[in-house]
Amino acid sequence: MSLPINIKDLVHGHSVEWERLEFKRGWNPEEVIRTMCAFANDLNNWGGGYIVIGIEANDGMSVLPPAGLQQNQLDKIQGEVLELGNRIQPTYLPIMQPYMLDGRHILVLWCPAGDFRPYSAPSTLGDKAQRQYYIRSGSSTVTAKGDTLRRIFELATRVPFDDRINQQATIDDFDLGLIQAYLHEVKSDLYEESKHISLANLTRNMHISKGSDEYLRPVNVGLLFFSRAPEKFFDRTWIEVVCHKDDVGDDFTEHYFKGALHHQLRDALSFIQTNIIHEHVIKVPNQAEALRFYNYPYEAVEEALSNAIYHKGYDLGKPIEVQIFTDKITVLSYPGPVPPVGMQILHRRKIIARDYRNRRIGDFLKELDLTEGRGTGFPKMYRKMENNGSPLPIIETNEEGNYFMITLPINPRYLEVTGDKDSDQVNNIILNSLEKIIAISDQATDQVTDQVQSILNKRLLRRVEEFLTAATRWIKRDELFATMNLSNHYDNRKKYLDPLLKIGWIEMEFPDKKTSPKQRYKITASGEKLLKVIREKDSSKNRPPLYISK
Repeated sequence: MSLPINIKDLVHGHSVEWERLEFKRGWNPEEVIRTMCAFANDLNNWGGGYIVIGIEANDGMSVLPPAGLQQNQLDKIQGEVLELGNRIQPTYLPIMQPYMLDGRHILVLWCPAGDFRPYSAPSTLGDKAQRQYYIRSGSSTVTAKGDTLRRIFELATRVPFDDRINQQATIDDFDLGLIQAYLHEVKSDLYEESKHISLANLTRNMHISKGSDEYLRPVNVGLLFFSRAPEKFFDRTWIEVVCHKDDVGDDFTEHYFKGALHHQLRDALSFIQTNIIHEHVIKVPNQAEALRFYNYPYEAVEEALSNAIYHKGYDLGKPIEVQIFTDKITVLSYPGPVPPVGMQILHRRKIIARDYRNRRIGDFLKELDLTEGRGTGFPKMYRKMENNGSPLPIIETNEEGNYFMITLPINPRYLEVTGDKDSDQVNNIILNSLEKIIAISDQATDQVTDQVQSILNKRLLRRVEEFLTAATRWIKRDELFATMNLSNHYDNRKKYLDPLLKIGWIEMEFPDKKTSPKQRYKITASGEKLLKVIREKDSSKNRPPLYISK
C-alpha cells in the first residue's frame, strides 16, 4: 500500500528535511537496522524519518536518477526488514512500500517515531554483537552517548500529544472526504488506493490510527486534520480573529475559524488577506516601475499564524488569538516555545530548536506547503517585513514560557500616504516598536541591534542618539536643544523631546512640576540600554555613529 506522501517531493527533500532522510544505493542490513533504531528513538521529536533504498547519497542528499534495485530483490529485502525489526528491542516495524521512480525500482521504509522509547539495536548482525542506542545527528546515524543517552531514557514512554491515541474517539470520527482531499492535494499514490480499501487500513497506513483490529483508535493529529469538528475532542481548538476599529477598544468585531486545522488556517488567512491587507502604489515620475508596499506583507502574516498552529499546545484548551489593531497585528498562542528556546534565543533570526512539541502536525503542514522546514519560517518572516519597508517583527515570551506572541507592526509609510495617522502618531508607532524590542532584550544581540538600526534609520528618529547622548547628565531644555542646533520651540519639543519622555528614555528631574523654571532632563536606564545597543552596532562596523546632526 502506498505511503501518504508524494514520492518525488520526498526524494528531492521538498517535504521532509534532509536530516530525516537516509539514502542507500544498495541493500546493507547492518546500516539499515541502526538507522531504523535511530528514527524510532526520534531524539528531537522530529517525527522519525525515511530510508530510501536504491538511491545513492552525496552529503546526505539524493543522487538522481536512482541506481535502482532489481525487481526480484524487493520481496527478499522486505522480508529481511521484518527480521531486522524483530531484532530491535522493543520490536519495531517500519511501513514499507516499493516504488518506480524514473523507470527504476526503489524501496521506501517509513520509520515513524516509536511509542516505546528507548530502542536499541545490535551493532552488527553477528551472534555476539553488543546492543547500542542509536540517534540521528544531522544526516548521519550515530551511537548515543553521554547527555544524548540520558535524554533518550528521559523520553521513555513520552509520546508527544499530537501522536497519542485518543481513547474518546473511534475511527468513525474520521471524515473520509477530508482524508482523500488531503491525499489528492499532496499527490500521493495512496489517493487512488483509498477508494478501494477499508477506512481502518487507510488510517493505519497513514499512521493516524493505532492499536489492534479489535481496538483501533485515532491518534490526536488525525482528529485535528481529518475530523469535521476537532473542538469536539480538543477544547477551543480554533482561531479567533479580533479586528479593532479604534485605539480605545470599544469598537471591534470577532471572527471564529473552526474545522480541520489546515482549513481553519487557510480560512483565517484568506479573511485577513481580503479584509485587512492593503497595497499602496506610488507612481514615480520618469520611472517605469511604481513603488508598491503593503500595510502588512501577507507572507509574514502567513508565517506568524502557521507557526502558531504548528507549536500550540492542543491539550490546553486555549484558542489562537489574532488581534488586529490600528497599528499592528499580534498572534498569540499557548504555551511558549519548548525549552531550551527562551527569550534570548527568540532574538535570533534563525531558530534551531532541540525539541519540537508537535512532530506530526508539522509534517502535515509541510506536506500542504503551509509552513516552512525547521528553522526557516522566521527568516522568511523577517525578510518579508524588511522587503516591505516595515519595522521588524517582535517575538516574545515570558520567563516561564507560558505564551508565545508575534507582533507585526504596521508599515509607517503606509499610514503616511493613506493619511490614517498624523506624523507624530506614526513616529510614536515606531518608538513603541523599538521600546518593545529593547524591553525584552537582556543584552545587545545581533538581532536586536539590527532591528534598532533598521527602525532608527526610518524617519526623524535618526536624532535619537543625539538626544540620549546630550542627556547623560541633568540638562536644561534650552541647553539640550542648543546642543543639537535646534531652537527651544514648542514644535521641536513636541517632535523630539515629548516622544522620548513618553516612551521613558528621558526623564524629568521634577515630574510633578513640568513647567518649573528649574526643570532638567536626563537619560533613563531604558534609554542607556538603547544607547548601548546603538553604539555597539556602530563600533562593530568600525565607523563613527550614524546618527549625527545635519
